[in-house]
Amino acid sequence: MQNSFKERFVKIADDGLKTLFTPAVATRQTPAATHSEAELSVAEKMEVARLMRVNHCGEVCAQALYQGQALFARDEQVRTSMQEAADEEIDHLAWTAERIDEMGGRQSLLNPLWYGGSFAIGAAAALLSDKISLGFVAETERQVSTHLNSHLQKLPAQDEKSRAIVQQMDIDEQQHATHAVEMGGVDLPAPVKGVMHLLGKVMTKTSYWV
Repeated sequence: MQNSFKERFVKIADDGLKTLFTPAVATRQTPAATHSEAELSVAEKMEVARLMRVNHCGEVCAQALYQGQALFARDEQVRTSMQEAADEEIDHLAWTAERIDEMGGRQSLLNPLWYGGSFAIGAAAALLSDKISLGFVAETERQVSTHLNSHLQKLPAQDEKSRAIVQQMDIDEQQHATHAVEMGGVDLPAPVKGVMHLLGKVMTKTSYWV
């Protein structure tokens, strides 16, 4: 049976509070578990912590986007797909948070701000149409994949734990992008992609430091 808007709102509000204020619990074992801890200098640990903070912030934004889209999706199948994708990416939240802790770092202080903005963007995309919303998912995931691959170039070569996490995240993001297109997501106009890229740059640059 299709849930009412009020029921969906209550669930998504609860999910949002958990995203921001409750440690995420992964359903899959972290990809880092099969690798040994590398010898890293203080500077390298600091860099890994900062990069993982950026990735964790990106996953907070992803949760918000999916939740905003799920709340206002018109089609029940699209709504379910958005919620399932958000649930799957909780693993990413847990994995990156754990790695930040291991490196002695902290999560971004601006996570609530980025969550609110991302939720609004996701909701706006869904209100336009499901096809645009799905197209937004596909383009977001493609840009995230590019970003993750750039981190593979920046992480210390010997840090197999962090690299394994980023590689699995990239696999998951690409799968979500493909699924969104298969469900009918439209290709977004170039100016929209450009704005998305610019906003992503602002988020990554800010969360690297704050």
